[in-house]
Amino acid sequence: MILAFGDPQADVALDLLELAELGWHDVYGEITPSDEIIDDLLLCSDGTIEGLIKATRLGLTDWRDLVAWADSKRARHTDPSRGR
Repeated sequence: MILAFGDPQADVALDLLELAELGWHDVYGEITPSDEIIDDLLLCSDGTIEGLIKATRLGLTDWRDLVAWADSKRARHTDPSRGR
């Protein structure tokens, strides 16, 4: 978490991920989001708390939208011409 958000924000990011788990349970009835969803949340956050909030809200609204966003970010990363 420190690598993604920096030392001052790591504890806040962990608290937000805990809230995401609680919300995930309420919305989807699963104990916790999968490791892949957590990876997508972190990727889409761009290393900011604000980004993590946005990604978490999207994932709790419809996890498929989060996955699509993360997939598009990965595609741009592997093929920079797709981001133009």
